[in-house]
Amino acid sequence: MDMRHTWGGYQVVLASASPRRKELLAQIGLEPEIRPSRMEEETGEKKPDRVVMELSRQKAEDVASGCPAGTMVIGADTVVSVGNEILGKPGTPMRAYEMLEKIQGRTHQVYTGVTVLLCQGEDRCHGITFAERTDVHVYPMTCGEMKEYAQCGEPLDKAGAYGIQGRFAAYIKGIEGDYANVVGLPVGRLYQEIKRLLEDREDD
Repeated sequence: MDMRHTWGGYQVVLASASPRRKELLAQIGLEPEIRPSRMEEETGEKKPDRVVMELSRQKAEDVASGCPAGTMVIGADTVVSVGNEILGKPGTPMRAYEMLEKIQGRTHQVYTGVTVLLCQGEDRCHGITFAERTDVHVYPMTCGEMKEYAQCGEPLDKAGAYGIQGRFAAYIKGIEGDYANVVGLPVGRLYQEIKRLLEDREDD
């Protein structure tokens, strides 16, 4: 499989600046144009799967509004949910430490919402939105381990204050579900969903 810059005749655009999502798409042979959304993330949804679906849709629609017909836009959003609380990106070491306190020694959920839009021209799009969930089990961490990790810089731009593909792997007890989803994009399901989407367009 070698899709490179196009998929099913569509020029592919990733509405995200995440290097992790770019790397995951490269694993399945796709090198999209990177065009991150500049929209303010805001949603009235409360359930984590609904939150990520709504935000991924907003990002994709924002970028698609400036794309010509024949463009496929992929938008994504990832959050961590522990108990009834949704954890986004901490931004600061102090906030990262607070998030680590909440997930260490526990099981939490990672949700990634994905929206794919096929631009048809004249602001018309055909697309799909879905959410993928993965359960992640974390070993107990000492205060010193949490402090050291929070200050290493790695967790600041990651939902839930950790990167499973980085140094935090030392504290991962196990997962149930898609590993790529925890990294930031469930590429296996994405591929299957886009295949169905393109087949639906051919049947119209």
